[in-house]
Amino acid sequence: MPKEPSKLGKRAPKGVLRRLMRTVFQFYPVLMPVTLACILVNAVVSSVPAIFMQNVIAVVEETFRSGDWASASGRIFSLLAVLIALYLISLLAGVLFTQLMAVITQGTLAKMRKKMFEHMQDLPIKYFDTHNHGDIMSFYTNDIDTLRQMISQSLPQLLMSAVTLLSVFGIMLYYSVWLTLVVVCGVIVMTLIAKYVGGRSSRYFLKQQITIARTEGFMEEMMNGQKVVKVFCHEKGVKEDFDKVNDELYENSEKANRYANILMPLLANVGNVMYVVVALVGGSLLLSGASNLSFSGLALSISIVVPFLNMTKQFAGAIGQVSNQVNMVVMGLAGAHRVFELLDEEPEADDGYVTLVNARQKEDGSLEECSERTNIWAWKHPHHDGTVTYTRLRGDVRFYDVDFEYEPGKTVLHNVTLYAKPGQKVAFVGSTGAGKTTITNLINRFYDIADGKIRYDDININKIKKADLRRSLGVVLQDTNLFTGTVMENIRYGNLEADDEECVAAAQLAGADDFIRRLPEGYDTMLTGNGSNLSQGQRQLLAIARAAVADPPVMILDEATSSIDTHTEAIVQRGMDALMAGRTTFVIAHRLSTVQNADAIMVLDHGRIIERGSHDDLIKLKGCLLYTSDAADDLLCVDL
Repeated sequence: MPKEPSKLGKRAPKGVLRRLMRTVFQFYPVLMPVTLACILVNAVVSSVPAIFMQNVIAVVEETFRSGDWASASGRIFSLLAVLIALYLISLLAGVLFTQLMAVITQGTLAKMRKKMFEHMQDLPIKYFDTHNHGDIMSFYTNDIDTLRQMISQSLPQLLMSAVTLLSVFGIMLYYSVWLTLVVVCGVIVMTLIAKYVGGRSSRYFLKQQITIARTEGFMEEMMNGQKVVKVFCHEKGVKEDFDKVNDELYENSEKANRYANILMPLLANVGNVMYVVVALVGGSLLLSGASNLSFSGLALSISIVVPFLNMTKQFAGAIGQVSNQVNMVVMGLAGAHRVFELLDEEPEADDGYVTLVNARQKEDGSLEECSERTNIWAWKHPHHDGTVTYTRLRGDVRFYDVDFEYEPGKTVLHNVTLYAKPGQKVAFVGSTGAGKTTITNLINRFYDIADGKIRYDDININKIKKADLRRSLGVVLQDTNLFTGTVMENIRYGNLEADDEECVAAAQLAGADDFIRRLPEGYDTMLTGNGSNLSQGQRQLLAIARAAVADPPVMILDEATSSIDTHTEAIVQRGMDALMAGRTTFVIAHRLSTVQNADAIMVLDHGRIIERGSHDDLIKLKGCLLYTSDAADDLLCVDL
């Protein structure tokens, strides 16, 4: 059962921002400090005009009293020259940091996607069985996009606003403590408003983030099941289900943006009120001749009040920018938290140390490892005393009293004991849910057993590295997956070292060569959308060819011919018989023609093997198996 996304409204835990910034610095240890320095320069210079304005007004005020305008112009122009120089530096710093941030942002996202994808390849099959595929896709689209907005826009803006606030606040205290206290009172009001409105907005932005993932999961599910929806005329029910998901997304998004959209106008108006109050207090202090308390020691004058008014607007604007970016940061942190949750998922455990190697036989009959391909494979088994033994890969698979459960307390397989000697064909039959596919999943070690033992060529499979174990197995599943690429590339997927001749030979063995050559470009025909331009039967034939080119000693066929018509099956069966010759084969099927020539047939019921034997042996056990030959489809029916 797929897991639901994280709890709605759950805030990202502490430390996510710190971890994200640490990750960005690891990706760009040189560019990040340079970018931060440029941002600081740009922010500090934006606070400087207030000082120059005060100096210019002071010069004008002094000159107005003395009347010496000729000397004033030189002083004013020198101040303007310095200001222009600082603005040019700020411009260069601004251009540089915006260009660097574009590189850092897109590079970070690319590296994060790569890191996520590489980690995802190491996750166990259980993770994909228990998580909605649409939600997993949302990691790479929606969550990564929120990181883009936060890294490229929100964090630089927050840093600039923070530096501006500190710079302007320091300048305010330098010129007048009294007027600064008035601004502080206004800031307290703005902070309370931002906390009340922004807090609600943030909560709904988090809910929006998670319901987007849920919506994407629903859409992915519906697209995959569209034919089923049509067949059962379930369009109305699907629309109702979509309306529920869509309405939930609408409600969360509407509330999030409603609060976010009223925050800036509220703060802007409070800033305007604060501007008026500062002007009134400043004017009153000037008219009353009150003494000024400041770090500069300057007397309160028009040259201080006027720049102070501009600083008040600048201060209020910086607070508004911070409040405006908080929601984007909250969304970004929610996305970062989900990304880190994926990266923190435990990778597939593998304590194996036995590996599969190319080998050649020496004159005395023993095996030794070699680098070239010899078509002789051996298990390389290192021992604690430093010695190494080589065991020829034969395909001998044995289960000893195996118990297994997907979830604690819900046992799926009970005391399963079976063996498949090299070259034997073992078939599993039984009702749906009896445990047939589970057994093959255990051979692959997609899941590990709860109790008992599985031995492969007399080696406990827990000692074999999973990658090497799976290299020795060929699997053809009922659900065929073809990848975007040519027919030849899809066949070669089974063995990347195979040349074109080997791929063609595998296709001929599977009975796929005939229809491939009738395709527009033959083996170079491009496949897209999981082979949507092929029939289900043709796709299955390619899957069988892909397994054939791997040339493994053990084959697992899970309903491999279920999607092929009886005429095509006759062709495929001949190829499969050739493919299975000399190989240990595990077959799950419901067709009599597929299992009747098996060396042993295992009848499963609720995770237990209730009967075993050949086709002829089981036919004699009346009441256990009922074979019904139907001229049309020749089906095997299990009556349990």
